[in-house]
This record gives sequence, C-alpha cells and structure tokens, in this order.
Amino acid sequence: MISVEQPVDPAPAVQNAFRALADPTRRDILTHLSQHDMTIGEVAGHFTMTRAAVKKHLNVLQEGGMISVHPRGRERINRLEPKGIKTVSDWLTYFERFWDTHLQALQYAVEKQGNKR
Repeated sequence: MISVEQPVDPAPAVQNAFRALADPTRRDILTHLSQHDMTIGEVAGHFTMTRAAVKKHLNVLQEGGMISVHPRGRERINRLEPKGIKTVSDWLTYFERFWDTHLQALQYAVEKQGNKR
C-alpha cells in the first residue's frame, strides 16, 4: 500500500486560518484585498457594516495569517498574505493526495479483477 505523508499541522496556525476563512464576510474581504491593499475605511466602503465590525473581521484575518497590517502615516494598510493561504492549501493538499492514492488503489483493484474474467 502506498503511504501518504501526514500534513504539517502547526495546530494554532491551521486553526486560526480556518477560523478566519469560516466567515463569508471575511472571505469577501480577502477577495477585495486580492485586488489591492486597502485601509480599514476602504474595506468598510464595500460593506454595509460599521468600521468597528470591519476592524473585528480584519483582526481575525490577521490572527489567521491571511493578512498583514502596515502603518503608513496615520493609516493602517491591510495586505493579503499568500503565506496564510498556503497554510490552508498545504493542509488540504494532504487530503488530495490521500484520495488520489486511494482512488489509484481502487482503480488497480478493479482492473485486476477485470483481467481475471
């Protein structure tokens, strides 16, 4: 049987990343930030919620490693962080390989059974 290496799971990083992605508003914020970096006010302009609510979402995204925040004068610029998304992607890749491996084994078994007939 082919072994599949277990995913690297720095537990807090993965947990925080999935928590950040769990909310549709936060996923929408990430989509906006994928276009360009934004201030809190610019992000808030895309939603019908208060700046305080947007700030809470941005904090969760930052804790999850999905965004970074950089001061520019009196503003704070929010930037998408591909490394945070890679954390989730790496974790999911394990299961992709898992299913590929098991489906290949199933295909082999079916073909072997078919050749016996």
